[in-house]
Amino acid sequence: MSYPPLSLYINGKFLSGEGRKTQDVFNPATQQVIGSLPHASKADLDLALASAQKAFETWRKSSPTERSNILRKVAALCRERAEAIARNITLDQGKPLGEALAEVRSCAEHAEWHAEEARRIYGRVIPPRQANVRQLVLREPVGVCAAFTPWNFPFNQAIRKMVAAIGAGCTLILKGPEDSPSAVVALAQLFQDAGLPPGVLNIVWGVPSEVSTYLIESPIVRKISFTGSVAVGKHLSSLAGLHMKRVTMELGGHSPVLVFDDADIEPAAEMLARTKLRNAGQVCVSPTRFFVQEKAYDRFLAKFLDVIKGVKVGDGLADGTQMGPLAHDRRVTAMQSFVDDANRRGAKVLTGGERIGTVGSFFAPTVVTELGDDSMLMTEEPFGPIAPVVRFKDLDEGLRRANSLPFGLASFAFTNSLKTAKAVASGLEAGMVSINHFGIALSETPFGGIKDSGIGSEGGTETFDGYLTTKFVTEL
Repeated sequence: MSYPPLSLYINGKFLSGEGRKTQDVFNPATQQVIGSLPHASKADLDLALASAQKAFETWRKSSPTERSNILRKVAALCRERAEAIARNITLDQGKPLGEALAEVRSCAEHAEWHAEEARRIYGRVIPPRQANVRQLVLREPVGVCAAFTPWNFPFNQAIRKMVAAIGAGCTLILKGPEDSPSAVVALAQLFQDAGLPPGVLNIVWGVPSEVSTYLIESPIVRKISFTGSVAVGKHLSSLAGLHMKRVTMELGGHSPVLVFDDADIEPAAEMLARTKLRNAGQVCVSPTRFFVQEKAYDRFLAKFLDVIKGVKVGDGLADGTQMGPLAHDRRVTAMQSFVDDANRRGAKVLTGGERIGTVGSFFAPTVVTELGDDSMLMTEEPFGPIAPVVRFKDLDEGLRRANSLPFGLASFAFTNSLKTAKAVASGLEAGMVSINHFGIALSETPFGGIKDSGIGSEGGTETFDGYLTTKFVTEL
C-alpha cells in the first residue's frame, strides 16, 4: 500500500531527502518501514528563518480579506482530500480510519472559523482627556513564529497553529511529529494550493531538541507555540523566557471524571468508555482518572467493563476496527510500567493489562480498580488505553481528589443535579470543564489549561491573542 513521499517545505518549495540525513517512518500496526523523512540541516533552518522573516514584511500588511480567502480555500481542500490524508494518518499514526477522517474533516471548520475571525481583529479608540488628542489601540502581528506539534493528532494540532498564526498576519516555521509526518506535509500542499505566498509557512523536521533550541534562540523568532508533554513544555518555556519571547503552551493533563450517584449511570459509563479508548487513549483531554460515587460504583463498573471488553482492536485500515495500535513501541513499554506498578500495589486488573500479539504496537484496553491515589496510574498521565476506576464518598472529597494533581487541562462530571453541576463547574481546577457530555475542542471555544497544563489558548477568539501585539498610539 503506497505512502506519500515526505519532504521539508521551505520558501514555497518541497525539499527531498537527497543529500540530507533521513529517518525511517513506521506503520505501528505492522512495524514495517513505510517512508523516509528528511531532517533539516543548519542551512535549511537558516533558510526557513530568512524566508519567514522576508515574507513577514509583506504578509503583515496583507488585508484580512486576503488571509480569510486563503483560509477558506484551505478548508475546501481539507474536505476534498480528506480520504487520502486520513488513510496516510492511519498508516503512520495507527488510529482507525474513521477517526482519522473525522480529524481531517473537523479541521476544515478550524480553517473556516479563523477565516472569519481574521476579519475581526479590531483595535479600539480610547476617549482622550483633551479634545485635540487622539488615542488608539492597534493589534499587530507579533512576527515570525515557531511551532512544535505532536504525533497523536498530527493534522489537527498542526492546522490549529497554522490558521491562527497565518490568520493573524504572522509567518510560521513548524516542526511536526517525526513519527507521523504525512499529515503535516499534506497541510503544506493544501496551503500552497490555496495560494499562500512563499515563506509564510515553512515545515522542518529533525531531532526535536536540536531544532527547537535553534529556532527559539534565533532573534528572528518572536513567538513559540508548543503542544506536548509538561516536561518538554516547561523546558521550551524556559528557553523562550531567556529571550523574552511569548509562548502558548498546550501541555499534558490527567483529566479527572466525577460520576455522581444521581447521574444516568449506564449512558455515562458507555460514553466514558468509548471516549477513553478514542485514539487508543492517546488524547491530552482523554478522561483518565475515574472517580465514581459509592452508590453508583458497581453499576458504573459493570457497564464500563462490558463496553471496554467489547472493543475490537486491530489495524486501523481493517473493517470494524474500533481501536488501533499505539503510535510506537515506546508507548507499549510505558503502558506495561503502569500495569506493573498497579500490580505491585495490590490493585486489581479487571481486563487487559498486557500487549496484544507480537507484531504491531498493540496494547489491550485495560481497567484497573482498588488502587490508591498515590499510585503511578493516579498521579501520571498514562496517555494510553488504561483506565483506573475508584470510589469517592461526597462532593467535597471528589473535588479534593480531582484537584490534587498539578495538572489542569480538562475535567468531566456527570450528574442530574443543578446544584452539583454548579459546584463542580466552579470547583474543578481545569481550563475546560465538560458536564454530562464531551463538548471540548470545537473551533469556536477556548482550548487550553491551567497550572502545569499550559499557558494560553489554542481555540476560540483567545487564539489570536497569542499572535498579536498591542500598540498604543497617542496623537496631538
